[in-house]
Amino acid sequence: MANHELVLGHGQDAAELALGQNHHDFGQDHHGLVLGHSHDLGLGHPQDHDFVLSHDHGHEHDHALVLRHHHHHDSQLVLGHDHTGDLALGQGHDEDSLDGEGHHDLGLSENHELALAEPHPLVDDDNLDHHFTLEQAHELALEPAHDFSQGPLAVAPVVQSRMMVVSTEFQLAVGQEFPDVMSCRRAIRDTAIACHFEIQTVKSDKTRFTAKCAAEGCPWRIHAAKLPGVPTFSIRTILDNHSCVGINHLGHQQASVQWVASTVEERLRENPHCKPKEILEEIHKSHGITLSYKQAWRGKERIMATVRGSFEEGYRLLPEYCRQIERTNPGSIARIYGNPDDNCFRRLFISFYASIYGFVNACRPLIGLDKTTLKNKYLGTLFLATAFDGDGALFPLAFGVVDDENDENWIWFLSELHELLEKNTENMPRLTILSDRRKGIVDGVDINFPTAFHGYCMRHLSETFRKEFNNSVLVNLLWEAASVLTATDFETKLLEIEDTSQEAVAWIREIPPRLWATAFFDGPRYGQLTANITESLNSWILDASSLPINQMMECLRRQLMTWFNERREASMQWTTILVPTAERRVQEAIERAQNYRVARASEAEFEVISPHEGTNVVDIRNRVCLCRGWQLYGMPCAHGVAALLSCRQNVHRYTESFFTIAMYRKTYSQTIHPIPDKTHWNETPEDQGEAEQGRLEVIINPPKSLRPPGRPRKKRVRAEDLGRVKRVVHCSRCNQTGHFRTTCVAPI
Repeated sequence: MANHELVLGHGQDAAELALGQNHHDFGQDHHGLVLGHSHDLGLGHPQDHDFVLSHDHGHEHDHALVLRHHHHHDSQLVLGHDHTGDLALGQGHDEDSLDGEGHHDLGLSENHELALAEPHPLVDDDNLDHHFTLEQAHELALEPAHDFSQGPLAVAPVVQSRMMVVSTEFQLAVGQEFPDVMSCRRAIRDTAIACHFEIQTVKSDKTRFTAKCAAEGCPWRIHAAKLPGVPTFSIRTILDNHSCVGINHLGHQQASVQWVASTVEERLRENPHCKPKEILEEIHKSHGITLSYKQAWRGKERIMATVRGSFEEGYRLLPEYCRQIERTNPGSIARIYGNPDDNCFRRLFISFYASIYGFVNACRPLIGLDKTTLKNKYLGTLFLATAFDGDGALFPLAFGVVDDENDENWIWFLSELHELLEKNTENMPRLTILSDRRKGIVDGVDINFPTAFHGYCMRHLSETFRKEFNNSVLVNLLWEAASVLTATDFETKLLEIEDTSQEAVAWIREIPPRLWATAFFDGPRYGQLTANITESLNSWILDASSLPINQMMECLRRQLMTWFNERREASMQWTTILVPTAERRVQEAIERAQNYRVARASEAEFEVISPHEGTNVVDIRNRVCLCRGWQLYGMPCAHGVAALLSCRQNVHRYTESFFTIAMYRKTYSQTIHPIPDKTHWNETPEDQGEAEQGRLEVIINPPKSLRPPGRPRKKRVRAEDLGRVKRVVHCSRCNQTGHFRTTCVAPI
């Protein structure tokens, strides 16, 4: 066997700790752990002392760990096993200090190892040379004795020792009074948690309360009783001495959900976004106990229900909330629909008059449709119809909440949107609508807006494309193909994609380009390729979606109110004719136009020649250019600007009116008014009609479907991904499946 040594010290004064393995005559191994020092170790002997830890296998069943100190010039302190099976400490010359077998008992683990206050790894499988301090060597040799009469010691349990309580808040005394029995019980509970012991209720009724320490045999006990004629409780007797060591686990029996709620109530009122993990950390830091995540989550929900109202109350308040919207914001639309059988919530549609007026009179005739799943207690989906103002910012037009996202509900939402516009416009504008490829949306647009230009949102389309091919180069080429303005440039981009993957081109050609590519789109998109509204509003709309439904709608209304005011005030500082984004685009076109040569064919028709782009024909009367940039973006392209400048025309007059600052200010000219707190809703005006009063009696119950347990899904599931079977990819180089040509590793 190999000899292993652990050496401690420096130079000649080193204390050597040697672990050796030797063969006895009987074939057994001898393990010696020797600690030597050339100086006096303070043991009362001027001679050198060697401390020897040995495992003596003189007999097959001998399992005694012996620690002896032999008194001679080269004395050794020996720790080893003999035939007794006991752990012993001995000095060869002092028999009075030994037990009946001549040994002292020391701490011994189940594997007959010396029990230490802190583990000292002496042997390592990878490296057997370890150095440690002389003080640790003393601790190893002089560890206090332990009693192992009940059997070998395993790993010590975790114990939370009771701390000394100084605060009078957790001091109970005879004669102490409480307003009622619940206050008395709470005080005793809080004291038990603070002092790290658990209590067990012995008796509890309307007149008395008795509890004791839950540890078996502990004498701690308290008794409180009701005073005659009043609800006050008073402590009659208390035995406040403990014989136990405190609780031996990390939680606490009295740390209920209600206790968690009351502990963190103040913090949650200040910061409602505090996470359960942070609550757990605060309770552990303040009280020294570890609770489960579920307890923290339920405690937070209990407090938030008192702060913001319960989810059930939110549905019950919806009819009155809708009435308040229409009362405080005249011209707004707020409708609630319940199931006729049980009045369970089904649908909600809200659109504020300020949004309706701004869209109809001053916004681009373009609407994006999107949705987000609610994160609250009940299942549901929030639908959004959002326009875009002259500066390109999102302009929410209408909100819908449904119990389930399905084709029927999308058709309903679009019918409500059509009715909204029909009531507020003399002539329905020809809209451009962007959405994902869900069948319900496609059918809803065809039914309610048959003349609209319907296109697919490129964000949704590119995400589906990425899942199919997982190639960022291909995704970038897809976006470039969607952005180019001419059919020739579009085909050029598809050829680049085909050079990388023929399967990708086949996938793209299955979707008609008129639905997503700018070069083939029938109507104006004004440079807008996406309708990914919820991701653009992610900073606040996700927080709102976790609130009760009435609070969620209030959060959306408040955000709109703030936006309208901020954008209205910001526009007052602008001094140009066009909004900032349009002004920059026109200035860039003017700079590019300096390099073009213009030839005039008629009063309105021009030929614009560029050394790099060739020849383009511009008609300033009809505001069109052969490159299609003018008609697609609603403002003159560089070729149109060159033609206008050649005939001394004002470029700004040839942009669409909604790009002007005057129209932008008109977009936000109306105000979204605040809604009073629900405590003032009962103040019904005297001129309120009977029909509206009857409406107040409608009670909406929550949906029947509760959210499944567990954390809500964060990643969105696209409509086109539902039920989609992932196809098998094929390599065009090696004719194998499972990879593409770009990732093929087959030799050429």
